[in-house]
Amino acid sequence: MRKFLSLLVGLSIGAVIGALLATFFSPVSSDEFQANLKSHYQRALEAGREASARRRAELEEELGELRS
Repeated sequence: MRKFLSLLVGLSIGAVIGALLATFFSPVSSDEFQANLKSHYQRALEAGREASARRRAELEEELGELRS
């Protein structure tokens, strides 16, 4: 458990440092950087919703087949 906690803390610190370095050394302005992040987040969220809807339809179809 102690090793896992150490790993988790190390990964978290690395992620924060990486995010800060990416922000500071980004070749675009801060407003454009934020807009890009928001755009990527929205696209990922939409892709997740679409995948969820497709999987739900597959499972509902499978359930219907099992019931009949």
